[in-house]
Amino acid sequence: MDIKKESSTPQVSKLAEHIIGSEIIKLAAEVNEKIKQGEKVYNLTIGDFNPTVFPIPAELKQYIQEAYAEDQTNYPAADGMLELRQAVSQLLSKRGDLEYATDEIVITGGARPAIYAIFKAVVDPGDAVIFPVPSWNNNHYTYLNNARPILIETSSDNNFMPRAEEIAPFLPEASLLALCSPLNPTGTVFSKEDLEQICDLVLAENKKRLLLGVKPLYVMYDQIYWPLTHGSIEHYNPVSLRPEMREYTLFVDGISKSLAATGVRVGWTMGPKFVINKIKSILTHVGAWAPKAEQLATAKYLNELSDYDTYLNHIKSEINARLVGFYSGIQSLKAAGHKVDAIAPEAAIYLTVQFQLHGLKTESGHVLETTQDVTKYILDEAKVAIVPFYAFGSSDDSSWYRLSVGTCKLEDVDGVISNLKAALQKLR
Repeated sequence: MDIKKESSTPQVSKLAEHIIGSEIIKLAAEVNEKIKQGEKVYNLTIGDFNPTVFPIPAELKQYIQEAYAEDQTNYPAADGMLELRQAVSQLLSKRGDLEYATDEIVITGGARPAIYAIFKAVVDPGDAVIFPVPSWNNNHYTYLNNARPILIETSSDNNFMPRAEEIAPFLPEASLLALCSPLNPTGTVFSKEDLEQICDLVLAENKKRLLLGVKPLYVMYDQIYWPLTHGSIEHYNPVSLRPEMREYTLFVDGISKSLAATGVRVGWTMGPKFVINKIKSILTHVGAWAPKAEQLATAKYLNELSDYDTYLNHIKSEINARLVGFYSGIQSLKAAGHKVDAIAPEAAIYLTVQFQLHGLKTESGHVLETTQDVTKYILDEAKVAIVPFYAFGSSDDSSWYRLSVGTCKLEDVDGVISNLKAALQKLR
């Protein structure tokens, strides 16, 4: 009887048994439950867009519908439809300061398959992967590849962007350096100088490895938010700054964020041709392609860069208005003596905000001892949902948060700040 009971227990792989779900999705589930119960909650957690507020370009929507009407529903090419790879090559050349041929580009079903395939292509089980925290999902992809994570905990002193001196001690033992700019979750970017210094370190390390005949150190550069810079902020990439980095850089890119098209699932990676060929082979077996109709529609849309520019200017203006509104509101609360702060918006759809409320008491006398306590108080009392940086790998006691504006209306800004003010005034 005991044997029968034991044999009926479900068994899965060690990887599946110990995989960790998304902290953001867990928080979002709690928020959604409150909304279902009729509560008015400002949900600023998910890095997505509300299509009724930020619809995809009308032309892109039309082209997708036309492609389906033309029965473009069979398998796409393994590395992506040639028409789209040509359009991406043109976009990168004319707007991204990068020159990549069509055979150096692979189209993927959004950015995630590109990241997964990059890891699989250059990281062996047991290899070390360096990434800064906070950052999005690098810990999970490292785990899925049975690799060893090396976390670089960044700080507000440099807008949570890693510095060369922080990375340098760990480069000799790593196979991959995972970088992102504009950074999710902070919405901040690399300065030209900081990125140049990191590139110089990578190039120096690879000169040593070339002499030893060992696998080089690759850089995965996630620039999915690169078109969404604000004001005078500029986006930089390793290859434009240091052309020698072309041999070692694998980009993550796509339309998910710049065109508010997270559900359209069109992304791409570009890099050294021999690595891109391996990525193509990996994804052939995974089948993580963008749908053919969406690929052809995106190609047609990107061939008209004037339409692309018009849409981009509009969405950037709308996003920036929200980011600036929240930033100004947080600064007004700080000026009033509350223990809050924010980093001026630079890019993407995120604002980095701080709530230093640990140790304060609520009206009922409850002490906010942990970041979880603070997060819950903001949600329960202010009806504002934001994501703590520990969900992105930072220390559990970090007082910093990601605030996402892709699902909020401009008029929501005043409501959020008003609610926060009322909640903060109740603490002592």
